[in-house]
Amino acid sequence: MTVAKRIEIGAQTERGTVLPGVLFREGKRTRTAVIAITGIHGNFWSNPFYYDFGDALARAGHDFVYAETCDAQGQLEVPNANTGGTDTIGSFCEDFAWIDEDVDAYVRWARREGYEGVVLCGHSLGANKVVHYLSGHHDSFVEHFVLLSPANMDFLLGQVTEDQRKVVDRACRSGQSDRLLPFAVFGWAPMLAGTARQWLHANPLDNVHTDPARDFSQARAVTQAGALLIGTRDAFALGDPEALVRVTSAAFPKAGDNQIILIEGTGHTYQRRVPETTQALVGLVRGWDAQHAGHTEGL
Repeated sequence: MTVAKRIEIGAQTERGTVLPGVLFREGKRTRTAVIAITGIHGNFWSNPFYYDFGDALARAGHDFVYAETCDAQGQLEVPNANTGGTDTIGSFCEDFAWIDEDVDAYVRWARREGYEGVVLCGHSLGANKVVHYLSGHHDSFVEHFVLLSPANMDFLLGQVTEDQRKVVDRACRSGQSDRLLPFAVFGWAPMLAGTARQWLHANPLDNVHTDPARDFSQARAVTQAGALLIGTRDAFALGDPEALVRVTSAAFPKAGDNQIILIEGTGHTYQRRVPETTQALVGLVRGWDAQHAGHTEGL
C-alpha cells in the first residue's frame, strides 16, 4: 500500500503559538484540503487511524491535514512566532478561549496555501470544536464538515466525582487556578485547576446530545452541510451512538443534506474497523468534490 508524502507544517495562531500539523500529499496541491482537528489526547500515537485517513485521501487525490490543537497531547513545547520564544501547550493548561483561534489557524493556513476550499473534520472533542467554530464562522471557504465520533459531554464530565469537583472549586476560589490538581481529570488527564474549572463550569463544547430538548444553539448557527460518523459501540456517546448523531444532525439548518454513517461493531477509535471508516471518509470527500466539479461545469 502506498504511503503518501508527509510534510510537517505549522499553523500560526493570532497569539503567535505555532500548532504542529502534518500534511499528507501525493503530487501537486489538490483543490480541497481535508483538515482533521484532533480531540483531547487524540494524537498520532493514541489514534493511529490518522495515518490510514491521510494516506487513503492523498491516494484518492485529496490533501489531508492532521491538525493538532492545544489538547492533542498532555504537554508540549511549541514555538511562538510573535515572541520568538516557546509556549507550553497541552490538555493540562488549555484555555477554551483559544478554541476558535486554534481551528482558524489551520483554515487560514489552507487559504494561504492556495486551496479553493476546505472540508473541516473533527474527531471526538475535535468534532465538538468544529461545531463551535462553524457556529461563529460563516465562511464559504469551509465547504463541508465531518463530525467523527463527537463526544457527549455528559459522558466525560460524569467521570469527575463530587469530591474532585470540590477540590477544583476550592483551588480556584483560593487563587490557585494555576495549581496542578492532585488527580487526573477523567482518570487520565492531568490538569491545572483553572482548566478543569472551565470543563466543569464554563464549557462551550457541550454541543452534541441525544436529547432533542438540550441546547443545540451552536448547531443551529452552522451554515454548511456535512456528515456525522460514529461507531455503534462508541462509549463516549453515553449509551446511544445512533441517537447522538441523528438528534444532533437534525438540529443543523441543512439537516436534509447531512449524511449519517454508522460503523458497525466498533467504538470511539474504530478498533478493527479502520478500513471501513477510512473508506467512508474517502467516499464522502470524493462525492463532494464530484458535486463541485459538476456544479462548476454547469456554470
